Amino acid sequence: MTGYAETAASAAATASAVTAAFLEHVLAGGTAEVEEAVRKAAAEEIMPRFRQLGAEEIVEKNGPHDLVTVADRNAEAHLTASLTALLPGSVVVGEEAVHADPEVYEALKGDAPVWIVDPVDGTRQFVQGEADFCTLVALARYGELIASWTYAPVLEELAVAVRGRGATVNGAPMRSGAPAPGAALDVATSHPDYTTPDQKRALLGLRTDGVRPRPCGSAGLEYLAVAKGELDAVAFSWEYAWDHAAGLLLVEEAGGTDLTLTGDRFRITGGNALPFTAARDTATAERIRALLGAG
Repeated sequence: MTGYAETAASAAATASAVTAAFLEHVLAGGTAEVEEAVRKAAAEEIMPRFRQLGAEEIVEKNGPHDLVTVADRNAEAHLTASLTALLPGSVVVGEEAVHADPEVYEALKGDAPVWIVDPVDGTRQFVQGEADFCTLVALARYGELIASWTYAPVLEELAVAVRGRGATVNGAPMRSGAPAPGAALDVATSHPDYTTPDQKRALLGLRTDGVRPRPCGSAGLEYLAVAKGELDAVAFSWEYAWDHAAGLLLVEEAGGTDLTLTGDRFRITGGNALPFTAARDTATAERIRALLGAG
């Protein structure tokens, strides 16, 4: 028994060392392996089906606005295999895996590194043959985001964020900046179909002078627009980590911030006061939060 225990302890120590080394590698800017995995999943599982889907390859999950396709499922399976191979001992919290087994979501609260995956963010746009969809991947541990990848294959954009090292799109640094003084704020918001009555009332607070709210498209691409400074803020009423994790880190590393309705930062593990906002700068986030609270 002693020999077995010593072997097990040695294996655990080795696995821990491998995990630490990989995380340090990513934090030092070593993201190429993950970028390759994301691009390969899109090239092999998503793009061959773009504008080629058969009716039998599209399924409603929770209604007409909540779709899943064979591309979503196959791309998530592809990424689950490739990402966990890069980081042995890591786990995947993916949209389709959680739909099949909600307990998978609890991994966000565990000790293992977690890959948070949305294989096709903007499935509705993908089904309609529109270009505005993306693949989202984030790496987290102990509830803290470490790095993220946002890949829009048709738009040929890959945005990467690494905690403490900034955000880039196609290799070029991104800064979100701040809205021009006195300019109206452009804000992408949750679709009314995905909001409770209380959340609808909160979002009505944005219907005021100096704010131009509109329904969001792909959440990942809306976050990317904020990080680029092309959109002033988002205001969302749901908290599934796969929709938000990648974009939240992207916005933060580009110079922006996020706030929940109570003024706290968004937690990927859940339990947030909703709606919440992510914005180009702190002043904009505070203004949007105040309007949501007054709604």
